Amino acid sequence: MRRAHVLVAEDEPHIGRLIAMKLESGPFRVTRADDGAAALAALAAHDDFELLILDLMMPHVSGLDVLASARAGERWRTLPCIVLTAIGHDAEHRRAMELGATEFLTKPFSPKRLFARAADLTGQSVAAAPGAASP
Repeated sequence: MRRAHVLVAEDEPHIGRLIAMKLESGPFRVTRADDGAAALAALAAHDDFELLILDLMMPHVSGLDVLASARAGERWRTLPCIVLTAIGHDAEHRRAMELGATEFLTKPFSPKRLFARAADLTGQSVAAAPGAASP
């Protein structure tokens, strides 16, 4: 079974672990980044990410800056991106969408919905991991 490689950039450790555990219970392998600088380093070090799950509010480099940097080059210009944030401001939502975010989820989010969207965006079959999409 092919496992889609996902970069999860989330500075809250418990949320990052929850996302990684949920995705790894299915057809995904996860690289985690604890801040924006680590996310940029991961994007530079790998060439096989199929999805970026990105928190907007992170230390050192914001999620918007990570997304802008990813979109500036050819390599990650079309990488699907699910943006997570605790803030629901229209300006951040609009900017993320302008930068090419595919999906925008406000915390608290449903892990089941995140998993389903990740599967859809990477062409993974949820049936490939029985029970993986349950809450």
